[in-house]
Amino acid sequence: MVSDAKTPSPRVGESWGRGGPRLCLRAVARVVQAGGIVAYPTEAVYGLGCDPRNERVVRRLLALKRRTLRKGLILIAADFTQLAPFLQPLSFDEQTRVAATWPGPYTWLVPTRADTPYWLRGRHDTLAVRVTAHPLAAALCRACGHALVSTSANFSGRPPARNVLAVRRQLGRSIDALLPGPTGGADKPTEIRDLRSHRLVRGA
Repeated sequence: MVSDAKTPSPRVGESWGRGGPRLCLRAVARVVQAGGIVAYPTEAVYGLGCDPRNERVVRRLLALKRRTLRKGLILIAADFTQLAPFLQPLSFDEQTRVAATWPGPYTWLVPTRADTPYWLRGRHDTLAVRVTAHPLAAALCRACGHALVSTSANFSGRPPARNVLAVRRQLGRSIDALLPGPTGGADKPTEIRDLRSHRLVRGA
């Protein structure tokens, strides 16, 4: 956990001036809950996250990334209960399959509930979800009380940021808070598989 009692929480939307705010975990969670975009370390790279239920901030994040809505997004969570509201119920075999890989660097495409927002699933009837094994990312989900949108911290077509300096150089004035810390050390993005078809979508 990152903590700095001397650093005040900035207003949501406050840009990074003079090196910017280094916020503690709870303060970063408050930024998320207030509708902000935050950067945080994940298994391989820094991620950008926000409240998945907030259409306005998700659209702002997509615009920042220069990413089309149609592609869909990944949600990360501290545990499966944070993902369940977005997904169809899993069979026993499906539960067993995902439980064998979580928490961990494995993302599954899971059929969504009928009311899962378009701004999360895009043109798909599945949603990419992961119970993260990264301690800071999981702690942030717990502090927020819900899953987070998770997309790599970079503009589309540019390399993802792997440290705080790279986040600041590429995105510093465009996001609302940063949770500094080491990434998980993985050298490539998480593997993505379709839960129903077993098809490998990315990685391995």
